[in-house]
Amino acid sequence: MNSKQNLNGIGMTSQRTRERLLGRLMDQGITSMEVLDVMRTTPRHIFLDEALSHRAYEDVALPIGHNQTISQPYIVARMTEALVKSGSLERVLEIGTGCGYQTAILAQLAKRVFTIERIKPLLDRAKHNLKLLGLRNIEFKHDDGSTGWQGCGPFDAIITTAAPQQIPQDLLDQLADGGRLVIPVGGEDFQELKLIQRDGSDFEERTLDKVRFVPLLMGQVQH
Repeated sequence: MNSKQNLNGIGMTSQRTRERLLGRLMDQGITSMEVLDVMRTTPRHIFLDEALSHRAYEDVALPIGHNQTISQPYIVARMTEALVKSGSLERVLEIGTGCGYQTAILAQLAKRVFTIERIKPLLDRAKHNLKLLGLRNIEFKHDDGSTGWQGCGPFDAIITTAAPQQIPQDLLDQLADGGRLVIPVGGEDFQELKLIQRDGSDFEERTLDKVRFVPLLMGQVQH
């Protein structure tokens, strides 16, 4: 399969299957046409191992190795829409690059994306995937994301694709005034997706959804 076929998809990864997914997202309440258009044109199948690529446009989370998952499309859309609808996206920080799918969605809606991944092989894979899509407004870092990216903020938006037990103060500190943090919070049994908006030294918090994410872990993994 050549690279153009690979990006466009055939069979279970074709445009028709993507349109069906878009219909499901709209049925679940996603209304931002910006977000829906980007999800329509982003080939989720290239972010998965070939053995799973036929399931790319199902509305489910799927394994990507290293005990990590590619998030369910609805959750990607929900988190992204919360940021798009609530203000500017000049500088966005993503904690947990994974295979790069959420990064790809953000990079088509934001001016610059800074993304951190603690597992080196996943970061390398994400770089490869995002290069295939020709996205060049992304800065990568192999690091523990729980402390954010010191020196690159403040950020208009921060998105976290793993769940801490409590919201890290470092992430709140790196929000610009008016900036938003979308983050799953909680343990294995119960997590809530939160949207936090900064107003000077105050932080307004609201709950968007009940969710299930992998835990936000500290430290780096090289292999």
